[in-house]
Amino acid sequence: MSMKILPAIDIKDGQAVRLFQGDFSQKTVVNPDVLGQAETFRAAGIRMIHVVDLDGALEGRASNRQLISQIKQQTGLAVQVGGGIRSLEQIEDYLAAGIDRVIIGSMAVKDPAFVEAALERFGSSNIVIGIDAKKGLVATEGWLETSSQDYISLALAMEKIGVRLFVYTDVERDGTLTGPNIQHYQRLQAALTHAKVIASGGIQSLADLQELEELGLAGAIVGKAYYSGRVTLSQLREIDEDQPC
Repeated sequence: MSMKILPAIDIKDGQAVRLFQGDFSQKTVVNPDVLGQAETFRAAGIRMIHVVDLDGALEGRASNRQLISQIKQQTGLAVQVGGGIRSLEQIEDYLAAGIDRVIIGSMAVKDPAFVEAALERFGSSNIVIGIDAKKGLVATEGWLETSSQDYISLALAMEKIGVRLFVYTDVERDGTLTGPNIQHYQRLQAALTHAKVIASGGIQSLADLQELEELGLAGAIVGKAYYSGRVTLSQLREIDEDQPC
């Protein structure tokens, strides 16, 4: 397979957690030691991880910036970060700390000009647009609000201004182990001309990952499937061939 696998660390109150359908009240601590979890990934041969600052998503700022920069410094892993990105200064700070890619979520809906400015200043290789949707409509503010914009129209608008990488999450699948929304990924892939897509949400098995790879997706984020023991790090390492995405 040539799809990039990104194990996930979602940070809430300084701990690695998993949510169910993005619900902050349905939180499970999977490892109280975030740095230890990152080190486990590194030791298994994983090369890139997906880190979400859940506190930041709620508070609209880089709440766990220090801890996230520690992950980078101590493990040397490639790190993609999202959650609470609201300013160019935050993006610049993360990139200066060695973070490889920064995900813009809510601001893509609320202020497309912000995305344009970020692309112009930092380049499309450092900026990822995170599209989270409920029933196809884009969710914002840590998934607490739902906009009237559908995920395809937002993706096309972002691609038009130069975005080349998306993370797409079906919120209702996230943390449920019910399988990814294959139909949504098919539609998104068919609509886009240049940009690539990383899948997130609902992945429960190696078969799911193989199906996503067959669609031609650039990558897949694996969270609960790993933390619940459905897939092992050695299996993920075998799938991931260190393909760039």
